[in-house]
Amino acid sequence: MIHPSAIIEPGAQLGNNVSVGPWTYIGNDVVIGDDCKIESHVVIKGPTTIGRGNHIFQFASVGEGCQDKKYKDEPTKLIIGDNNVIRESATIHRGTIQDEGVTIIGSNNLFMAYTHVAHDVVVGDNCIFANNASAAGHVHIGDWVILAGNSGIHQFCHIGSHAFVGMYSAINKDVPPFVTTIGIPASPVAMNTEGMKRRGFESDEIMATRRAYKTLYRKGLKLEDAIAALSEDAQKYGAVKQIVEFVSQSNRGIIR
Repeated sequence: MIHPSAIIEPGAQLGNNVSVGPWTYIGNDVVIGDDCKIESHVVIKGPTTIGRGNHIFQFASVGEGCQDKKYKDEPTKLIIGDNNVIRESATIHRGTIQDEGVTIIGSNNLFMAYTHVAHDVVVGDNCIFANNASAAGHVHIGDWVILAGNSGIHQFCHIGSHAFVGMYSAINKDVPPFVTTIGIPASPVAMNTEGMKRRGFESDEIMATRRAYKTLYRKGLKLEDAIAALSEDAQKYGAVKQIVEFVSQSNRGIIR
């Protein structure tokens, strides 16, 4: 299961049924869970902890020190959950001491070719980064988020769960849950109703998010007035409650 040309440092820990392809390097302070498949020419550095069932493709760089000029090779961390797919030439960096010192990736995510996850990013579960999508430092991304091809997220932005960031979107403010974006800079265009249908949301809750979208983006209300107008639906529908809580807690402001 371990190709003889692979280099695995003595401090690395590999679980059961882990395969490692030719010319791959796995450094010290790397922990890889059971049933992971590491293809050829992969570089994994630590401290990095990788869960079960992950598949990392050739030329990916996982757990490298970050590109922040303040970084001075401190022993920060990368933590990756289970059943993620990390495709060719994707890059995922460890955290910095200027934040919590850790980059966190959840489970069941797909990182397509040439995607980038910078230092101190937090990614939830079931997300998709399409080709060349990039998240700058300190970005937080919820569950079931899709970043379409060539989209980019500015540092410190938050992306709410179930949002859809359209191709070539340049995100410089927070994106509320369920919202679809497009453009440079990115603008809201609709709710991600198709994604909601696929994930089993009831029709009345989908309609409630559509009303929330009109309240936030089409009625010309100040943000605090829009939040107040959504209070009744927020008590009835969990999706609207998510939107209200996200918008109320946004530090950068939301795209509008």
